[in-house]
Amino acid sequence: MKSEDTPFEGGPMDGRVLPVLLGITGHPPKTYRIPVPDPHGGEPTVLVYRRVPRTPGARTGLSQRWKYEYDPEGKHNRRLNWPWSKPDTTPQSKPHDSNE
Repeated sequence: MKSEDTPFEGGPMDGRVLPVLLGITGHPPKTYRIPVPDPHGGEPTVLVYRRVPRTPGARTGLSQRWKYEYDPEGKHNRRLNWPWSKPDTTPQSKPHDSNE
């Protein structure tokens, strides 16, 4: 498998560069989760980093370079966009025609 040295910005991993495995499309994962064990044996803390373009505004090409930015809230704010999960945009009711 291929890997790419990817920089991390913000949070405890700020300034570090780690080799990240690339997916089938040649891109690293959109989110990178790092479990940090608790020194007292409790639940591990999970650091969440989001993938962003390394050089915003650069010419888009086939070899896009990425970096990870720290997401302190770590919430999953993306949902799948399936065609059948679109919000219902049909009108609620139509007035009935009355022929009187």
